[in-house]
Amino acid sequence: MTNIWDYFKNFFREAEQSSASRPIFREQLVRSPEEKKAFENWEGNLANRRIIGFLAEGYATYQSSPAEVDRALTFLDTPSSKGFAIHFSQTDYSLQDARHLLDLLKLKVQTLNYRLQHSDTRTWSEKDWAQTVERYYLKPRQTWAEGQKIDQRYGNITIELTLRNDQPYLLTFRATSYSDRLYAEAANFYELMQAILN
Repeated sequence: MTNIWDYFKNFFREAEQSSASRPIFREQLVRSPEEKKAFENWEGNLANRRIIGFLAEGYATYQSSPAEVDRALTFLDTPSSKGFAIHFSQTDYSLQDARHLLDLLKLKVQTLNYRLQHSDTRTWSEKDWAQTVERYYLKPRQTWAEGQKIDQRYGNITIELTLRNDQPYLLTFRATSYSDRLYAEAANFYELMQAILN
């Protein structure tokens, strides 16, 4: 009995001391057969079109009238990083919608000659909630010929879904490019958005 008690005491101590850099749980992000089937059903239904439409409308508004973008959306535009964030805490989308959108964005990026470099899920304790981040990191498939610059496409792409107490909080999509003489200039982010929104 003492060993079980010690195990639980240590587990809760580790949970309290956990952080983003020292998560209590870290594992590869793998969807179960049931989750994959639910995704296939979601992919063809109205919930999918609704959330993609929300993002497409927000991006169009950002292009023409940035100050009028829905407060649930944020767009990032710096010299090396471009992207967006959906603040799920300010929407009525479900956990299932958020997870399916994460997976859909990954699949759409993969159709653009990208490969999945890494995927993981990490969980740690914050003061008032348990935080989980599900992440996909994708890199362009590169072909290189001597004397030519490396085609970085849109740059490396990171897609993350943050959950707080198992509720969707934030989804971020970020393309980060290199400004290095070895690399050709990154392709226009607008083209990437058109590809993932169609």
